[in-house]
Amino acid sequence: MAAETDPLVTTRRLRRVEYDRLVDLGMFAGERLELLDGLLVVREPQGSSHAAIVGQIGRVLTAAFGPGWYARLHSPLALDAESEPEPDVAVVAGAPRDYLEAHPTTAALVVEVADSSLRLDRRLKGGLYARARLPDYWIVNLAEGVVEVHRHPQPVADAPHGSGYRSVEVLRPPATVAPLAAPDRPIPVADLLP
Repeated sequence: MAAETDPLVTTRRLRRVEYDRLVDLGMFAGERLELLDGLLVVREPQGSSHAAIVGQIGRVLTAAFGPGWYARLHSPLALDAESEPEPDVAVVAGAPRDYLEAHPTTAALVVEVADSSLRLDRRLKGGLYARARLPDYWIVNLAEGVVEVHRHPQPVADAPHGSGYRSVEVLRPPATVAPLAAPDRPIPVADLLP
């Protein structure tokens, strides 16, 4: 989460174009950062189980979505002028070379794998994804062994970033879940968990 600052201290948020320029200049080389609502947020290091399950989810979603879709792993999404998160998996239209000039601005499905980042993924990132009107957001909750399926983004006055998901369903094995963009391709929840 962002550190609190003294109310008498003036701060300035970065715009995405500024952040991208600094990245291009190599200013953050070797640092694991993402831009969330104008703030530089340090990404947590990944353990081997986290990295392995992200790869597994990418493989499962690639198979479920089929041709014409690309599962990007740990890659930026240019959501708006202040946010460029790097979700664990984002399923986008097209192929890798379609994004040589710019990051995608939307995704059919975004997945975050959460262990210690669960609160950040639910509140901060969930609010950003809902504000960007991403229709399908899943949290693979490793701590509880469930998949949280967040759908139907809408304005919510008291939610982070003024948006949230109207529907949140918690699924455990042996349940299945079908992406909204591939409704005829149900995925066993067990295939998304370690």
